[in-house]
Amino acid sequence: MTVRVRFAPSPTGFMHVGNARTALFNYLFAKHYGGKLILRIEDTDVERHSEEAVKVIYEALRWMGIEWDEGPDVGGDYGPYRQSARLDIYREYVEKLKEKGLVYECYCTPEELEAMRKEQLERGEPPRYTGKCRHLTEEEKEKLRKEGRKPVLRFKVPEDRVIVFEDLVKGRIEINSRQLGGDFVIVRSNGMPVYNFVVVVDDALMKVTHVIRGEDHISNTPKQLLLYEALGFTPPKFAHLPMILGTDRSKLSKRHGSTSVKEFREKGYLPEAFTNFLALLGWYPKDGKEILSMEELIERFDIKDVNSAPAVFDTTKLNWMNQVYIRSYPIDKLTELLIPYLEKAGYALSSFDRKWLERVVEVTRDYFTVLSDAPTYMETFLKDDFEVLDEAKNFIAENPDRVKVIELFYEKLKAFDGELSQEAFKKLVKEVGKELKAKGKNLFMPIRIALTGKMSGVELPILVELLGKERTLKRTENTLKQLSDIS
Repeated sequence: MTVRVRFAPSPTGFMHVGNARTALFNYLFAKHYGGKLILRIEDTDVERHSEEAVKVIYEALRWMGIEWDEGPDVGGDYGPYRQSARLDIYREYVEKLKEKGLVYECYCTPEELEAMRKEQLERGEPPRYTGKCRHLTEEEKEKLRKEGRKPVLRFKVPEDRVIVFEDLVKGRIEINSRQLGGDFVIVRSNGMPVYNFVVVVDDALMKVTHVIRGEDHISNTPKQLLLYEALGFTPPKFAHLPMILGTDRSKLSKRHGSTSVKEFREKGYLPEAFTNFLALLGWYPKDGKEILSMEELIERFDIKDVNSAPAVFDTTKLNWMNQVYIRSYPIDKLTELLIPYLEKAGYALSSFDRKWLERVVEVTRDYFTVLSDAPTYMETFLKDDFEVLDEAKNFIAENPDRVKVIELFYEKLKAFDGELSQEAFKKLVKEVGKELKAKGKNLFMPIRIALTGKMSGVELPILVELLGKERTLKRTENTLKQLSDIS
């Protein structure tokens, strides 16, 4: 049997991390067994659908490194892969249920249904449809139609039947049909079929062998199993993934911070780190290794190892993982990814040599948590006309000899002839210290302030080597002008 799984998102305009995790687990499962991943777009909600929203789904999945074998944009033998293009197929199977006498028209208004619900709650009963319209005569139906009522189509739920299925994550699940809320709607009054019906038809006709989805769908599964049986389909195996919670153990939401793939991408998380992190939300490799490539994830992934307990979205761990990936990323690729963040911060990168820029990335990337940190840590290398910070000015003002350190360093640098290497810089600083009898913070801090305007930052020998003599002189001149009132 060829494993066939599907990821079937609704195009809402963003990809939540929960959906992204579901897509990833389906992909890992399919590829582990040499199977197929189907991308199916559930776009029957015409009001919310847009092509831009579909594009968001494609971009999010591809950014994560997930490729599908069948789908709206790549084709396949079991299409169409958009529900909006499958309405004729659904009508055909609605007719099959009608022929079997397993559905009926319901003319109850929303107000009547709400009154029914309130009465049941007042009696301490769980809300369920009473089957009020199940036995309407043709005369009664015609009367209701003349009132302008448009019926929904309800599926007849068998009374007091235990529905059992073996969940690959949760184990054996038993639900009594009395817990399903009564006869449920499969076609709305506007003629549009509903989720629980179309998903059964789609999964069956697309020969889906395993349905891997969030545990919020567990309550839908017994309804779907009844429909599989009614339509004569063999049901797939089900695996319901644990909830994703915030660190406060409540359901992950906006108040915990970013929740969409796009937000994490824009902040500057690497796709490899984000995907690796998502894979560990509810699953953990037996060998305990956490930093895993997509190939390693595919090799190790087993749905039976998915934990049934909720997974906690720990941003601290994601940040750590992203740092690990940043530090090992190919410099040329990392530089390419950083350029948009640097340009957005206002740096004209065309004035810098690409190899030089890569060297700056190499010496600063250990400080990055996300790519958007780059402008902050690379500023020291990219910006010559900086303002000396007040705390730095105050430090210099405490001891006038500290200005003399900067002045002598400037004179020696101006007279220096040759390549300004790290060793040459250290030698110049040593000479300044010897002549002025300055050492420690009275020697090194003034020079740091002269070159950066700050009292902390990157190692100065590295900075100077990358700046070169002319830019180092320019910075020192700039600082001396700002300190002129102190000297």
